[in-house]
Amino acid sequence: MNESIEKIIQERGAKLYDFESVMENNHRIFRVYITCEGGVTLEKCEEISKIISPVFDLNPPVEGKYFLEVSSPGIERTLKSPKHFKASIGEKVKIKLNSGEKFQGVIKDADDESVKIDEQFVSYSDINKAKIYFEWQ
Repeated sequence: MNESIEKIIQERGAKLYDFESVMENNHRIFRVYITCEGGVTLEKCEEISKIISPVFDLNPPVEGKYFLEVSSPGIERTLKSPKHFKASIGEKVKIKLNSGEKFQGVIKDADDESVKIDEQFVSYSDINKAKIYFEWQ
């Protein structure tokens, strides 16, 4: 599913960032997060939703009834993969390690095995949760 949806999204001038399935108010929601050069617009989300909805009608992404949402991952987006960390070099991040330790810093570098936060290298396998943060002025 990933590759076909990713190709459809790219053909519409956007990139697949991530997807998730969540329960909210007793409703299953399947969210597709996209990014675009210049930012994600409501019109772009609507366009991509209309294109991928029939694909999901034939090959549902989850079992049972669900609602499809197409959205931007937002300014304070979650980082889950090396691709996310690589695309976020230079941004501020909050990290929670599997040990429970928490810290924040700037992503200085990232490869397929680890990320450098300020002067500290952290293996992805040691990260429980990572999220970009924005200092509101």
